[in-house]
Amino acid sequence: KNVPTVTGSKDLQNVNITLRILFRPVADKLPYIYTSLGMDYDDRVLPSITQEVLKSVVAEFDAGELITQRETLSARVQQELVARAATFNLILDDISITHLTFGREFTAAVEAKQVASQEAEKARFLVEKAEQVKTASVISAEGDSEAAELLAKAFRAQGEGLVELRRIEAAEDIAEQMSLSRNVVYLPSNQQTLLSLPQ
Repeated sequence: KNVPTVTGSKDLQNVNITLRILFRPVADKLPYIYTSLGMDYDDRVLPSITQEVLKSVVAEFDAGELITQRETLSARVQQELVARAATFNLILDDISITHLTFGREFTAAVEAKQVASQEAEKARFLVEKAEQVKTASVISAEGDSEAAELLAKAFRAQGEGLVELRRIEAAEDIAEQMSLSRNVVYLPSNQQTLLSLPQ
């Protein structure tokens, strides 16, 4: 028999819990059960004692403990429910928690906490990434500085020959690019405009 119950935890969260109960009456007490409780004894007794036991046991746990200590909760419910059912001459063969959920507010709060945790992790990752980019920039700047120092030393030691070589190579590249273009006009160096206008 499945018995659903809504109860509250120690931290005042609504808990929807369903127990599956396998039971049987004490065989030699069956006439007494039928006369005192009726033919529908299971519908009269099991829901009420299940709710009574669940409300008392679940109230001792907070919502987090209901999840993490489910085995302890199940053992306590079974122990107390078996004792309570014995007063009504019922034998409980098996008791299982088949369903355990919380109210919407608690579920929303847990989801919000998870999202906040993920956002914090993302922010931590972005900070670490920014620090790594900063470190890489510093290392690159140090490398550029060392390269400039080495070039300066080479210029002092060998003169400006390397600079002059680079200037000639650049002029050759520029001349080659311009020779391939159809819209280039060459002007003599002493003439300022394309046409000499009388003054």
